[in-house]
Amino acid sequence: MHASSLLIQRRAHTASQSSLVRWLLIGGALLFLGLFLVVPLVAVFTFALQKGVGEYLSALATPEALSAIQLTLTAAVVAVPLNLVFGLAAAWLIARFRFPGRDLLVTLIDLPFSVSPVIAGLIFVLLFGRQGWFGPWLAEHDLHIIFAVPGIVLATLFITFPFVAREVLPVMQAQGSDEEEAALTLGASGWTTFLRVTLPKVKWGVIYGVILCNARAMGEFGAVSVVSGHIRGVTTTLPLHAEILYNEYDFVGAFAAASLLTVLALVTLALKKYVEWKAEAS
Repeated sequence: MHASSLLIQRRAHTASQSSLVRWLLIGGALLFLGLFLVVPLVAVFTFALQKGVGEYLSALATPEALSAIQLTLTAAVVAVPLNLVFGLAAAWLIARFRFPGRDLLVTLIDLPFSVSPVIAGLIFVLLFGRQGWFGPWLAEHDLHIIFAVPGIVLATLFITFPFVAREVLPVMQAQGSDEEEAALTLGASGWTTFLRVTLPKVKWGVIYGVILCNARAMGEFGAVSVVSGHIRGVTTTLPLHAEILYNEYDFVGAFAAASLLTVLALVTLALKKYVEWKAEAS
């Protein structure tokens, strides 16, 4: 009886310690989220609305703000579809075939993750700037890439191109190619097999990659900042517009622009969780 009583006491003590550790971890996580997530979110909207809704809407309706929003959407509209096509093609090629240079292709896909966006922007300046490799030829033909919209699109495209490929590739590798081989054996063409068999199997990975790609395209700052030239109303995206207004002490305008990016981040997070839930349920 005495040994049994000691065992019960030890178990109760262990359970008490586990409960204490669990609550400490939960409290630490909530404190961290509060300080580094909730407080910044509240601060953004507080500063954006500090002079009222009218001033907030007026700050978003200025020609410079509307131009920044339009340019941000333009860069995303061009970059996301192109990255979708590249990501699907690259993931399918890597997952289904063995060829010389395969490992190099995988490494190149990961390159934007390891290179600073600022360095990426400088690379484009060295290539297409007035003193760059192709600068004289571009000037001769009156083509403008750096400090113009094409440079912003190129920078956005480079920074975002790994997202779709990196989300789709593991899904393709995990699911294998048995169903595709069966479809080909039954006489389906390669294009039909891709549309009817491959694409439906990886649709959640595709959607997830597109969501992340779009969020990064709209929020990119470093590479775009280098190639844009900060020409107000012409080559300033929404993040650059927020920076310019903040440096000019126009806090309402700066945080109004930042609030749009914050809403984008929240919507992206909600879509991400929804896609994860649907993928697990399917």
